[in-house]
Amino acid sequence: MMQLIGISPQLLFGQLLIGLINGVFYAMMSLGVAIIFGMLRIGNFVHGAQYMLGAFCAWWLMRLPELFPGLGLPSLGYWWALALAPLIVAAIGALTERVFIRKVYDLEHAYGLLLTVGLAMVIEGLFNVAYSAAGQQYGVPASLRGGINLGFMFLPLYRLWVIVAGVAVCLATWYVIERTRLGAYLRAATENPDVVRAFGINVPRMLMLTYAFGVGLAGLAGVMAAPIYQVSPQMGQSIIITIFAVVVIGGMGSIFGAIVTGLMLGVIEGLTKVFYPQASTTVIFVIMALVLIVRPAGLFGKETVAAHAADVSSARPDSILENGRIWLPLLAVIGAALPFLLDPVFAMKILCLALFACAYNLVFGYVGLLAFGHAAFYGAAAYVAAFTAASWNFPTELAILSGVAAATILGALFGWLAIRRQGLYFAMITLALAQLVYFYAVQASWTHGEDGIQSVPRGYLFGVIDLNQPLNMYYFVLAVFLICFGFIYRVIHSPFGQTLKSIRENEPRAISLGYSTERFKLIAFILSAMLAGVAGAMKAIVFQIASLADLYFMTSADALLMTLIGGVGSLLGPVVGAIVVVTMQKEFATLGSWVVVVQGTAFVLCVLFLRKGIVGTLEGWLATRAERKRRGGALAPPASLRSAH
Repeated sequence: MMQLIGISPQLLFGQLLIGLINGVFYAMMSLGVAIIFGMLRIGNFVHGAQYMLGAFCAWWLMRLPELFPGLGLPSLGYWWALALAPLIVAAIGALTERVFIRKVYDLEHAYGLLLTVGLAMVIEGLFNVAYSAAGQQYGVPASLRGGINLGFMFLPLYRLWVIVAGVAVCLATWYVIERTRLGAYLRAATENPDVVRAFGINVPRMLMLTYAFGVGLAGLAGVMAAPIYQVSPQMGQSIIITIFAVVVIGGMGSIFGAIVTGLMLGVIEGLTKVFYPQASTTVIFVIMALVLIVRPAGLFGKETVAAHAADVSSARPDSILENGRIWLPLLAVIGAALPFLLDPVFAMKILCLALFACAYNLVFGYVGLLAFGHAAFYGAAAYVAAFTAASWNFPTELAILSGVAAATILGALFGWLAIRRQGLYFAMITLALAQLVYFYAVQASWTHGEDGIQSVPRGYLFGVIDLNQPLNMYYFVLAVFLICFGFIYRVIHSPFGQTLKSIRENEPRAISLGYSTERFKLIAFILSAMLAGVAGAMKAIVFQIASLADLYFMTSADALLMTLIGGVGSLLGPVVGAIVVVTMQKEFATLGSWVVVVQGTAFVLCVLFLRKGIVGTLEGWLATRAERKRRGGALAPPASLRSAH
């Protein structure tokens, strides 16, 4: 039968084996993520970096004599690495929990995810600095070399060992958590820590050990993966988004769902490589979208009552910094003078990214929805605008509108699929959907793969104004930015915007008042996608290129970072954040991989010490100062009494 359809048994069973091995790694990694989320309510985005750390620990243990010459240290083999590396990674995880993660337990869940994103950027950036992108070889242990000839395929012993050991670890973990007293204590410690404390149990230590155990699973997966895949700084980055998609499909926090879904999706991915190789990188995300339509909580997740959106806003509505009627003309004046103070291209980059950040802030700051997929809208608009301008010779304004239309349609689709979920669920769903768009752009012929669409013509605005002139192009970008900034101001100060804020602050109350909160959030999400599309389309025309970097996850992270630094939920915050981030990128451009480390550090510092951002902190200082003046005036004695003294 297989011969009739042109598929050899060797190819089919070989890909099934690879899929099963990948499924084991997916299951082990997803299990760690599910444990940490289920017990601690932390979306551990640093899990991929910890998986990479496990592989590097194994590689280091094998090269101890070279790393520490003169100390007479022996070279530890695979079995020692298998025992020690997960313990080392778990110990690092325990330290991470104590120093960083513990500080965000009582905060909105979004901050835990943001913190781990920053930690992942720091760790992976440091390893990129030390080892660049080159992979390091780690050999298969001598005792597991060779294989078994099954007739229809050759089964390597090491791969058989990985499958058996990985499944055994997953089942043992499930049994401990779901069927033992220790697991019951763990679940109780997260649901009702006061009661558990009454039994004399050290809850903080238990939470630290839970996080360390989940991280140790990632380290163990990294050690087992080291002889199969190259040990490189990027190995965790390439798998973590897939892992979160697996966890969303199985059900966030479901231990059993993580195991079954990981194994199942690995096999499906392997079969897809046989029958339709082009879809192998996207099949998991397609399945995720289909599952979410039928079961928003995932295959094995439990339906929960919707919690209100995250109130992460740092703005004070009565602050002068939130008065768009003042700042819109001021920004116009400052913007008009900017190209005479800075390079016009640099200034246009600030304006494009400031608009992108403002678009993101509309849904995160004013609705409270943490999204991780805005790069899809930004990049899709850039590609469509670039393609219509370069290949179809669309006028510049029509090419930009085409890009904006594409982003708006994409936003409506993403919103329809994801808006029923909130918090970490919403973040992971939008991230996974954005990956679908990214992988499509990698494979589509019209996007030109890694080369992107280059030499995009700027053309003439309305057939008259030559946009190849830097100043003409700059003032066009400035005009678009000011129009969009004014539009955002009108939206957030309209009755619609006030309803969004009420949903952010107390969604159950808004529902009780008769508002269709999902419809309001969906409209806001679509508007945010549309504005992100304006920024992306403008970027493609300004820089005359659309590339995969526009669709990459880090572009979404940049929008989030700009919003955090400037001030979430404030009118000026994203603009200030864009100025800081773009300037930082320019100043640190010569540092290479250190730029990622600096950006990750900024994430961590913002979450820990500057959650209100620059504008939010300034607003708080101004409010405190005004309050002190008011109280000082009220408490001051009358002038007659002062003169009597």
